[in-house]
Amino acid sequence: MSIYSTRPITLTNLRTYPLASRNSKVHIRDFVKPPAPNLSLTQFLSSLPNFLAANDLRNLLAAIHHARKNKRPILWGIGGHVIKVGLGPILIDLMRRGFITSLAMNGAALVHDFEIALVGNTSEDVESGIGAGAFGMAAETGEYLNQIAKIAMRARLGYGEAAGQFLDNAVIPVPFAKFSVLVAAYQLRVPVTIHLAIGTDIPHMHRTSDGAALGSATHLDFRLFCSLVQQMHPGGIYLNWGSAVLLPEVFLKAVSVVRNLGVPLRPITTANFDFIQHYRPMQNVVKRPTASGRGRQGEESRGYAITGHHELLLPLVAAALASGWPRSARRKSSRRKKR
Repeated sequence: MSIYSTRPITLTNLRTYPLASRNSKVHIRDFVKPPAPNLSLTQFLSSLPNFLAANDLRNLLAAIHHARKNKRPILWGIGGHVIKVGLGPILIDLMRRGFITSLAMNGAALVHDFEIALVGNTSEDVESGIGAGAFGMAAETGEYLNQIAKIAMRARLGYGEAAGQFLDNAVIPVPFAKFSVLVAAYQLRVPVTIHLAIGTDIPHMHRTSDGAALGSATHLDFRLFCSLVQQMHPGGIYLNWGSAVLLPEVFLKAVSVVRNLGVPLRPITTANFDFIQHYRPMQNVVKRPTASGRGRQGEESRGYAITGHHELLLPLVAAALASGWPRSARRKSSRRKKR
């Protein structure tokens, strides 16, 4: 016999209803379709279930197709990891196809792309060099990237344009230029902006570094980036690939500048792609810029977070875009979207 004065509730009189009458979030019509032999890419993508990230990918790519069709900006922000896992050729192809209208890079992306153009390899072994103080001391990387910043300041260019010009004009031998995103963007007149935090990248350690030149070049690029973000109104896209802190912060500041100048910047579509969803990309790319984002025609701003390795996700996204998937370029989310 229990010593408690309160007794367990009696469930006898609970009301129930038929299961079939319930409005459920999951239905078999939205299930995945098992793969058949020799399945095409578009057939595979169309077989994905209509839930969560698969549905988000479907809706995001539809928005990108819509933006491209209507000549709206499609801005990409990329961290260094995207370049150093060998995805440069895909970025170059996407630029040529019109799926990238501008690129924002952090300093690491600049370093990796520059080294690839110069010697065909990048990404040193930090552990083997840090003990002897050799980490980051490659002569050409420090000398030329600092020289480019000084050229940019003198010519009143942004760091991204100056870097592309330097590599494309063969100021020095660039035997692997065809693999360089900077070179391809310069040739295609796709704006590239470089966003630095001074002290985070290896050229800043070299004796040739000049804080005034670095600051001038990257600040001009910030102002250019603000203009590019301004052009996103209405219907533009911003995708953040692999920058956990710097580019999400830069994007949020650009959004605030643009709205302060009277441009509503809505509706827009944003997305963060990374193998871990960090605080700043989620807040500064996915959520804050798209909050209260209904446009004049009633279209809503949307933010997406899609998790996965860049070396898998970016080729998949690029292949889907090149194939035209999904065929229906609708901005609205599926009415069966499960949360």
